[in-house]
Amino acid sequence: MLTEECHMNPYLESFGIEVIDTDLGERIIQLAGQPPSHIVVPAIHLKKEEVGDLFHEKIGTEAGASDPTYLTRAARVHLREQFLSADAAMTGVNMAIADKGAVVVCTNEGNADMGANLPKLQLHSMGIDKVVPNIDAAGLLLRMLARNATGQLSTTYSSFYRGPKEDGEMHIIIVDNGRTKMMQDKILAESLKCIRCGGCLNTCPVYRRSGGHSYNYTIPGPIGIAVGAQRDDTNSLAWACTLCCSCSFVCPTKVPLAKIIAHHRRIKAENHQLPYGKEKYMPLVGKLMGNETLFNCSMSIARTSLKYLPNSLLKPFAGAWGKYRELPVAPNSSFETWYKKHRS
Repeated sequence: MLTEECHMNPYLESFGIEVIDTDLGERIIQLAGQPPSHIVVPAIHLKKEEVGDLFHEKIGTEAGASDPTYLTRAARVHLREQFLSADAAMTGVNMAIADKGAVVVCTNEGNADMGANLPKLQLHSMGIDKVVPNIDAAGLLLRMLARNATGQLSTTYSSFYRGPKEDGEMHIIIVDNGRTKMMQDKILAESLKCIRCGGCLNTCPVYRRSGGHSYNYTIPGPIGIAVGAQRDDTNSLAWACTLCCSCSFVCPTKVPLAKIIAHHRRIKAENHQLPYGKEKYMPLVGKLMGNETLFNCSMSIARTSLKYLPNSLLKPFAGAWGKYRELPVAPNSSFETWYKKHRS
């Protein structure tokens, strides 16, 4: 996810370097020319039939084959050739242990270990937020990571690297990319405690409905908003959230995601960077809803319109939302009227 964040692949390819993603999910979306839709399972948005068609086109599997075991084995054969011929391998870093001078790499496929041990040039890229003090802290976080990501007791492969292979080179690339700036804000700094388990995405009602590609940032879901809202040119990312706080409750490292997202909204408002609707018409909506007489009159007009006017006249007012949806059936009365009638 760090190299996705930095757009590393296109940069290397601009110099004529061939880049092969070796995680199966990442390889699928690389062949499809798509960004990841989840930080743990990047190809979760694709059906097995779509993967089968993609593999048939790109790596020559049988036409119409969609059996996951068959496709996985075909990908293994395809990637094994890449491992044996690669000049260099780059992995991410789940944790960097300060007192050992080591990096920890977790996978369920063993692809990082193949990469770190076959080519002579071994590269590990990490954000500055991945540093932990000692091996005890790393052990605790390893258990939290696996349980909250996939429900495992631990990832299948958890490898510690602190030096190169014989006759090889090992380089650790430490990335800031705005993290130091985030640390200067006490609330935003809390998002740097994230271990990228994906638990917040799995519980988020917005992410589960809209999918990862609806966010205009590399990392989707609540954590994507927390770390990406400052870089959002549309200034709308901070509102892709209902503030239900479910993400804050499930986070194993207690990142207060809902609080951070609300803080982003305040920053946008104070910097006069609100999206068009929030800046132009939401203040008017606030005044309407704050005036009981105006609000009741407008709701009465809405109910009457829904009852007696054809949908063809009303749908243009609903914009893109109404284009693919049926308008609601108008209730007979307002809730206020119903409540007064049945209050006893």
